Amino acid sequence: MNKKISVSLALTIAIIAMTVTFSVTMILARQIFDQTIPSVQEKESMYSKLAELDKYVRANYYGDIQDSTLFDMISYGYVLGTGDRNATYYTAKQYTELLEVQSGNIVGVGVDVVKDTSGYARITQVYAGSPAEELGLQVGGFITAIDGADVKTLTRENVLTRLQGESGTQVALSYMSPDSETSEYTVIRSKYVIPSVEYQMMEDSIGYIKITQFDSTTLTQFSKAVNDLTGQGAVALVFDVRGNAGGLLSSAVDCIDLLVPGGDIVWAEYKTGERTLLGESDDSSVDLPMVVLVDGETASSAELFAESLRQFSGAQLVGQKTYGKGTIQAEPHRMSDGSAVVITVAKMITANGESFDGTGLAVDIEVAPSSNTESGAPLESDPQVSRALAAAKLLTGSSTDSGDSSSSTASDSASASSADSAAEDTSSSASTGEE
Repeated sequence: MNKKISVSLALTIAIIAMTVTFSVTMILARQIFDQTIPSVQEKESMYSKLAELDKYVRANYYGDIQDSTLFDMISYGYVLGTGDRNATYYTAKQYTELLEVQSGNIVGVGVDVVKDTSGYARITQVYAGSPAEELGLQVGGFITAIDGADVKTLTRENVLTRLQGESGTQVALSYMSPDSETSEYTVIRSKYVIPSVEYQMMEDSIGYIKITQFDSTTLTQFSKAVNDLTGQGAVALVFDVRGNAGGLLSSAVDCIDLLVPGGDIVWAEYKTGERTLLGESDDSSVDLPMVVLVDGETASSAELFAESLRQFSGAQLVGQKTYGKGTIQAEPHRMSDGSAVVITVAKMITANGESFDGTGLAVDIEVAPSSNTESGAPLESDPQVSRALAAAKLLTGSSTDSGDSSSSTASDSASASSADSAAEDTSSSASTGEE
């Protein structure tokens, strides 16, 4: 009798368990169904609208449609429509050029320019090993026409785009030297390397290092600069990241690691609230006073570099408030046609657990840039550089502060500025993302 009751009870329990399992499964399936159907309906609506638009235009448009251009423009529009202000769509050609830039290699003429008040493109940099160097183009000279197009009608970006191109192709330049002699050149574009780091020893044994961007070549150049300057007896270091829009986050982290003592450098915070450590520093460091020059175009990885040096090594920030881009972009996703897309995947969180995204970094010593510093002039004539050198000298204890009272006040409130500013830029995954 007891045996029969035991079997009946077991069957009853099994039936109840099956019923509960079935019910739970159906509830979950219904939830998934409810979540999926609206998504499918939205996609169907989007594709139907696009198909309807395409059908109408192809049937009635007077001109010819270039499908490759159309597809690129649709992709641009999609990325723009996401609302991600840091997302980017690259055509196949643009993505190839991006990879060249990140490797430090460019194909073109070999100059950097600014639009002068005359309207012409004034040369501010001639890169070593470039066609421009071989031709004898000089800093301070002007490019007045490119392939017959008057440079006065072009933006700086248009000028640089026209100067770059495939290796072996030609471009015609009208050039005016600094002493106003004019020449006509047919230049054959070729590959050259853009250094991302420049350095020199300044007065009072203060080392100066300028980082134009963080790319795959930066760490090697940066390490050499630091080692050379410390080997020459530098008593302080000034890092210039003005105009540095970021680049590879992993490169910036490696440079920070070279300078600061052990600790967590940067975290990624995802939309779920989860945080992942992206970079940390070991115990080795450079034990010298540091100053970082920043401005309104200092962004992303460059902001992380500046704020990390302030948090870990007590560096002072000199110049103007930074841009405030503290997000992390994923590795470019390359598509079947060679194009690529980059999207934002996380927010950057610095060592103190804060973010500077949208706020930027407040400086410790505010100095306005000069509006009339000539290209090629000594660095000391730049008021921001001059003030940074003075701050570095003060940090060594070898001089008293000769700056104005507003600068002193800003310096005295460094700790408050650092807290209020919030902490925070190349082609990597989310853990080494391009910014």
